[in-house]
Amino acid sequence: MIDASWWRGAVIYQIYPRSFLDTNGDGVGDLPGIIQRLDYVASLGVDAIWIAPFFRSPMADFGYDIADYRDVDPLFGTLEDFDRLLAKAHGLGLKVMIDQVLSHTSDQHAWFKASRESQDNAKADWYVWADAKPDGSAPNNWLSIFGGSAWKWESRRGQYYLHNFLSSQPDLNFHNPDVRAAVLDNVRFWLDKGVDGLRLDAINFCFHDRQLRDNPPKPKEKRVGRGFSPDNPYAFQYHLHNNTQPENLDFLGDLRNLLDRYPTAVTLGEISSEDSLATMAEYTRDHRLHMGYSFELLSSDFSAAYIRHTVEQLETQMQDGWPCWAISNHDVERVLTRWGNGNASPRLANLLTAMLCSLRGSVCVYQGEELGLTEAEVPFESLRDPYGIAFWPNFKGRDGCRTPMPWDGGAFAGFSQADPWLPIDEKHKALAVAHQEADPGSVLQGFRHFMQWRAQQPALRWGDIQFLDTPEPALAFVRSHQGEKVLAVFNLGKQAIDLELTVPKLEAARPLDSHGLLQGSIKGQRVSLPGHGVLFARLAD
Repeated sequence: MIDASWWRGAVIYQIYPRSFLDTNGDGVGDLPGIIQRLDYVASLGVDAIWIAPFFRSPMADFGYDIADYRDVDPLFGTLEDFDRLLAKAHGLGLKVMIDQVLSHTSDQHAWFKASRESQDNAKADWYVWADAKPDGSAPNNWLSIFGGSAWKWESRRGQYYLHNFLSSQPDLNFHNPDVRAAVLDNVRFWLDKGVDGLRLDAINFCFHDRQLRDNPPKPKEKRVGRGFSPDNPYAFQYHLHNNTQPENLDFLGDLRNLLDRYPTAVTLGEISSEDSLATMAEYTRDHRLHMGYSFELLSSDFSAAYIRHTVEQLETQMQDGWPCWAISNHDVERVLTRWGNGNASPRLANLLTAMLCSLRGSVCVYQGEELGLTEAEVPFESLRDPYGIAFWPNFKGRDGCRTPMPWDGGAFAGFSQADPWLPIDEKHKALAVAHQEADPGSVLQGFRHFMQWRAQQPALRWGDIQFLDTPEPALAFVRSHQGEKVLAVFNLGKQAIDLELTVPKLEAARPLDSHGLLQGSIKGQRVSLPGHGVLFARLAD
């Protein structure tokens, strides 16, 4: 039987291929390296992998600047390697999702090379071009996320082109139906190969305001941008006109119609807008995206109140959609550093996995989270991320979460036989897979045990969610599915706590052994939790 809803409640393991495993000694991870470690990934108990871009690219933004959507960059291998990866993953019961970067290309893409030559060629209207103002300045005040104006002058055309990211990542003109058709045709290429899902990068950036209206200024007290440098002027505007345009909804409908021809394939949209939760709800209703995720839980706020407010706000708005939650990825500081406040302990790592994987929705887990990796220290002279280089030292960029995966305690941590593309943090070697495999009390073994246990809990995978009133630092909710109710309580703090919960028949609740977590206890209507402790209990009818 075809399982068309495998993605609901799934745990998706994100692989950043440059940093997973290098098999050819060039210091950069590759597709054969992923193939070699797929048995390890399957042993984690996850349902799917999401592979960051491996397409042909000049690598100005490390693969998110695509020069050929239908080919593998030689740095990572070949199309045949991808076919082997897909076959092995499927043989292990793993679904395979790949990144699709639809809103922009590399400036080395054949489409852009043609488009920039003149204002009247066959691809002239495939990108967002605009005349200068009478004084020669940019068409409007739009800004790039990576700093400075979102417009770059092209002398061959005598016009500016739009780039919401690097100047080497020109934005496609989705108002042109030929562009939309070509983009969907590229997506079809990978669906025909048999991929199980698409993670859609910056999917709300596809369309721009046709009138090119200026973005309004944002008051200083509201200049809070998750993932932005504190001094990034991008946060100085309300980005009302350079992304999240209403025309995007029809395109998402067209994309979904294509996916419907591949019954088990799924879309997961990355959404960063002025109100990302509202956009997630809008983009996942009315037969558009299957799932959406935003940067809300990739913030620095680790309070129970913030987590509850974020999830409840989305639950209120997302009536018929399905969320996907993440607390780490390749774009933000690793969660144990971001939320650990100097206490990046194995206990906290276990708690974060349990908390994330108990929320209603699907989950993205970034490689290394199962080891309890912290943010790596990368000196300025070793930085590769253009974002970090531009905003140093206030913001160190994304390299600290992208350093190679530590497989053993050797010179290059088992990642490569040569100097890796980013330095390996010495403290990561002590957390290497080989060390943790041999330790039954390790974060890695705790991760495995929890995933195996969660897979047997329908309420945690598919159930509704109802939060309970608790003081900081406690977070508590009930997951309900087909008459089964599971209470989940988390102590986000380091000190032990006692709570009184208004849960009917709590005294008759049966605590569940969630394997390896610091367990709490129930006595009457009171729950006691050690520091960074967890309690799961099945509630009586």
